[in-house]
Formats: sequence, structure tokens, C-alpha cells
Amino acid sequence: MPALRRAATVLTAACATALLLGTAPALAADGTVGVRETVCATDLYVRTEPVGAWMGTLYKGQTFTVERKQGSWAYGFAYGDINRRGWVQDGWFC
Repeated sequence: MPALRRAATVLTAACATALLLGTAPALAADGTVGVRETVCATDLYVRTEPVGAWMGTLYKGQTFTVERKQGSWAYGFAYGDINRRGWVQDGWFC
């Protein structure tokens, strides 16, 4: 019986791993200066400065041209409903 219980435990763990791997979200990446990047996050806040006031939201599939970077933030032009320059947290591009 212990062998059967051990086999069931291994099978359960393997199924759980397969489910997790099959539903894992796409990995996001840092933006590249001079490139019009696609937003991979569900939503990405555009701010007046790093950690500044909110001025709009980019949604998954919308685009942002990275003009410069400062630490974990990217400055550039946000397309879509915003259509203006601002700062976004870097690392959320496809």
C-alpha cells in the first residue's frame, strides 16, 4: 500500500506541475530605448514622473515608445487613449 500511496502522490504532483506550467502568464521584459514596445501587463499606469501622479493607463496590447530610462522606470510616448509623454514602470513589455 505505501508504494501505491507514493505513486499517487507523485502523479498528483506531476499533474499540478503540468497545470501550473500550462497556465503560466507570458514573461514581461524591459523596454529598449528607441523602440515602440507592446504592453504585456493587463494595465500599466502612465505617470508624470517616476512614482508621480497618475495621468492615464495603458492596457495590454497598447504601445509605448521608450525614449529614455531611469532605474526601473521608462519615459516615452504612450499611444492609445493617452497620446502623450510620461513615465511607466519598466519591465512590463512583451
